[in-house]
Amino acid sequence: MRRFAVCGHEAPLDPDFSLDALTGAGRLDLLARCVTAGFLLSHGIREEVEVSLVLQDELTVRFDGRELKQLHPDERSAAALVKTALEGKRGAIGAMEANPSPGVYVGKRGLAETLNRADGTLVELHEDGDPAVNVTPPEDPVFVLSDHRDFADEEADLLAERADHRIRVGPERLHADHTVTVAHNWLDTVGYTTY
Repeated sequence: MRRFAVCGHEAPLDPDFSLDALTGAGRLDLLARCVTAGFLLSHGIREEVEVSLVLQDELTVRFDGRELKQLHPDERSAAALVKTALEGKRGAIGAMEANPSPGVYVGKRGLAETLNRADGTLVELHEDGDPAVNVTPPEDPVFVLSDHRDFADEEADLLAERADHRIRVGPERLHADHTVTVAHNWLDTVGYTTY
């Protein structure tokens, strides 16, 4: 299983945003593109993937590729699934997540709690990390990355303490959704010698 946790620092916690103005909704456009980058293939979906959007370190909207429905290759459809999740957040009680649509869950947890429930090798994706080409890709990675802002101090401290690796996916600073795509390619091409 490949897991991605994306910190959305300004993302809305309530569903009262317009699907026609996602950039102004705490850069929900970028987070939605991370969801599509995490799952979509040409004419298919990656089932063994989980993408968690950690919203303001308070709520986590988790997408599970084994159950996911209604995800299309546009940011609006992914944002609509986030909106549906936020509409159903009252069903999340304590540590129990709500499941407002197939493969979409919402829970009252921040980054630390989200990482606590994710089994695998914790990999911080950061521009100051070691080059990915110098690191052996893990079997069950849990990639953690930030939206358009740097990690908050508390997040950076948590990752410094808990991450098994801190890597960068290339020499240039990329958008978060592009980083997800490159991380997939890094794993997809392990041992691949001919194209």
